[in-house]
Amino acid sequence: MNRETFGAIDIGSNAIRLLIDYVEQYDDLRTEYKKAAFVRVPIRLGDDVFLRGHIGNDRAEALCDAMQGFAALLRAYGVRDYRACATSAMREAANGGDILERVRLRSGISVETISGAEEADTIFAAGGLKELLDRTKTYLYVDVGGGSTEIVVYASGEKAAAESFRLGTVRILSGATQPAEWERFGQWLARMTETYHPTAVIGSGGNINKVHKMLEKRSREAIRTKELVSLYEQLRNLTVLQRMEQFYLNQSRAEVIVPALGIFTEVTRIGRIGTIYVPRQGLADGIIRQLYRQYNPQYR
Repeated sequence: MNRETFGAIDIGSNAIRLLIDYVEQYDDLRTEYKKAAFVRVPIRLGDDVFLRGHIGNDRAEALCDAMQGFAALLRAYGVRDYRACATSAMREAANGGDILERVRLRSGISVETISGAEEADTIFAAGGLKELLDRTKTYLYVDVGGGSTEIVVYASGEKAAAESFRLGTVRILSGATQPAEWERFGQWLARMTETYHPTAVIGSGGNINKVHKMLEKRSREAIRTKELVSLYEQLRNLTVLQRMEQFYLNQSRAEVIVPALGIFTEVTRIGRIGTIYVPRQGLADGIIRQLYRQYNPQYR
């Protein structure tokens, strides 16, 4: 058995995340990914961007401080390689390039700003979806982030269609969504439903992962839509403080979980879908798997 260490940084609209994995390779070409470290910092870049169009100095400083800490952890764990990616908020920030240059100078970490399509493809590269896909069925892969929602249609085991929407948890909480975008979201989903007849949703993102745990589901156990809707109705009728106290959520999660469930509920309603699978893998997982495969194409 051989072990290597890789890292990934995900700079999202609601939080930034560092994941470091030990990757173990075996003689029979099996590969196992084992989490060595995971750090999440709820900086909420989207609060600035979606209301004012740029990242303010306070959040820029918090981002730089966090990235300096991430750089130290990457060195301490001796990673072979890592990749840092920024998503919706940084894509839309008028000063995004300047902020990322400040991050580079302070931490030594160069950050790539990736599109919604690349974000979805990278998460797919994590591999968890392939284990769920039945080639005889059609699925809607739905990733709800802080600034955007990415939806991919998988039919016959292949990507058949994809779209990104400016509908995310932080954007909704900021009151920065547009009625026209909700209409585009609904119309696109209706067309996909009539064309491909999806049978299940594959949910991605921190909120649906948390819901999977809250409902005490086993690793590969699906969420039924009626369970999702019931929890959504329960949570939306509570204050943030009540959600924190009754469901043991931190404040950031207690705030964003309701708009996230609202989006998932709409997807299942429009798509007439009764089942949600949750592989519990995200952008950082996909980044690490892509990096590993670049260095070790002989391993799966």
